[in-house]
Amino acid sequence: MAAKQSYRIFDITLLRRTHVSASLVRFTFSGPDVSQMTTYAPDQRIKLFFPEGGATLDPLFEIAKLAEHDWYSAYRALPDDQRPTARTYTIRALRPECAEVDVEFVLHGDTGPASRWATHARPGDRLAMTAPAADAEGPKLGYEWKPPQGVRRILIIADETALPAAAGILESLDDLPLKPRVEALFEVPRSDDVQPLPHATELRWLARDAEPGCQHGELLIGALHDIDLHQEIVALGGTPCTATATDSSVDERSEDDDEPLWEPAVVDNSAPLYVWIAAETKVAMRLRRYLINERGLPKKYVTSMGYWRLGKANG
Repeated sequence: MAAKQSYRIFDITLLRRTHVSASLVRFTFSGPDVSQMTTYAPDQRIKLFFPEGGATLDPLFEIAKLAEHDWYSAYRALPDDQRPTARTYTIRALRPECAEVDVEFVLHGDTGPASRWATHARPGDRLAMTAPAADAEGPKLGYEWKPPQGVRRILIIADETALPAAAGILESLDDLPLKPRVEALFEVPRSDDVQPLPHATELRWLARDAEPGCQHGELLIGALHDIDLHQEIVALGGTPCTATATDSSVDERSEDDDEPLWEPAVVDNSAPLYVWIAAETKVAMRLRRYLINERGLPKKYVTSMGYWRLGKANG
């Protein structure tokens, strides 16, 4: 018999909604098997499935029971009119002892199936979620937060879509063997999206409404220019402020490429610096290129992810 996959489909019901800030809402779900759910890291990715047009999730749950070891094939096998829309999120918090799991959404109206659901959701609404199962025998997947054990400095860069994962990362820093210097740049839509987070971090909130006409990502890119990484870049063998022949070709894809940016760092427990970037795809790409091509940071120390793409129905 094949080993159980890391992820399985969970039947979840909305218990409550909590407004975290002007643009962010936290949904707390429960379900008969949520106590069997687990996470591997604070940026643990999951998928949520949204029924549309009066459809139900019953066909998904039924076929998943018959294909316990391959939920994705079961999902793809559904007829088009029975296949719910799937979107990727991160777990904000998991309390298996209470059978509760939190997921945070950015509210932006009826612009897509997920944001439409979030706008109108009420306690009792039912969704499906794929998440790691505690009894799984497969590899641990679905996360990129992998800081070196000896890291001395961490830089976290996120827009509002990655804020739940980034906030979870900040809360997890006490688990690191050493106490690194931590800097974070968070870009959000509004000034009242600022929320209390651990104070041990050098944290800059960058609100677009404070800069009229500012485009998405501009504040992150500007703030990154103010971060001095010279000492760490030299220690890592880079050439500060000079693009090297090795790294000048990083991210050769065009910014119009439909493939999302997803470039994890190479695990190196001796590295003194670790950079974690998650934002809109083109913004994440520009941040990565700036660090590597213009600042000379070796690319293997940068994890950069495009959580969504501007102009596409991501939510």
